[in-house]
Amino acid sequence: MADKTFSLTSRIALNNGLSMPRIHLGVYLMNGSEASKAVTYALEAGYRAVDSAQMYHNEKQVGHSILEYLKSHPEVKREDMHYTSKLASNSDYERARKSISKSVKECGLGYIDLFLLHSPHGGKQNRLESWRAVEDAIKEGEVKIGGVSNYGEKHIEELLSSNPRIRPAVNQIEVHPFNTRANLTSYCQQHDIAVEAYAPLARALRMKHPTIVSLAEKYSCTPGQLLVRWSLQHGFVPLPKSVREERIVENARIGGFEIGEEDVMRMDELDEYLVTDWDPVDAD
Repeated sequence: MADKTFSLTSRIALNNGLSMPRIHLGVYLMNGSEASKAVTYALEAGYRAVDSAQMYHNEKQVGHSILEYLKSHPEVKREDMHYTSKLASNSDYERARKSISKSVKECGLGYIDLFLLHSPHGGKQNRLESWRAVEDAIKEGEVKIGGVSNYGEKHIEELLSSNPRIRPAVNQIEVHPFNTRANLTSYCQQHDIAVEAYAPLARALRMKHPTIVSLAEKYSCTPGQLLVRWSLQHGFVPLPKSVREERIVENARIGGFEIGEEDVMRMDELDEYLVTDWDPVDAD
């Protein structure tokens, strides 16, 4: 069980010797203007990690907001920031490699800290060729860390069995008390692959659940803070998303309490395999 020291400055060690922040701002389903404002709010609040993707169509705006923040805060360096993007679709090596370079140019940050294969769609050959493109992007300095997203156990096993030059450091999947994915998260952690939890707030679909409400009251926190804290105490890296400044600030204020072990278990028992968006972890 984790201690009470989680904050926006907390970091998690990865299997490649690098580390990244424990809490990231998610910018899924934000248009360019919304993403730009949300990132600015988050950076001002102390966030240092933002999770974007090619499919979000806001890489440019996210990168611009980070650059503007760095210009106005010279005490903060580029290396203090952690920017994530993802490959829209797996393909042959050449297309994937060009697509990664395009994302680097689009964000304008010089390099991408974490680049993920967004899903396992596309079949085995495209998955493995796309991963090879990620490996080469890391070798050539365009990317610092490589990972996957929405990968099931079989996809990770496939990748690890291919004897990759670089092992995936991250698997980003939907995880929250209403979809705990206990087997998959355990598998990742056993293989030293960090679990990033997207939709950690279950897209606000269960904020009024009696157990969530009662525990939020018990710990004098908001339901959102409770859900982020649950994620952290499981060792995950949550990506809470909001376009509202007060919510962005609030979601990261999770250092003043610790959920008791029995209550963590109560939350675990809420699992109903709630999928709030897509679920490609079993894709062929």
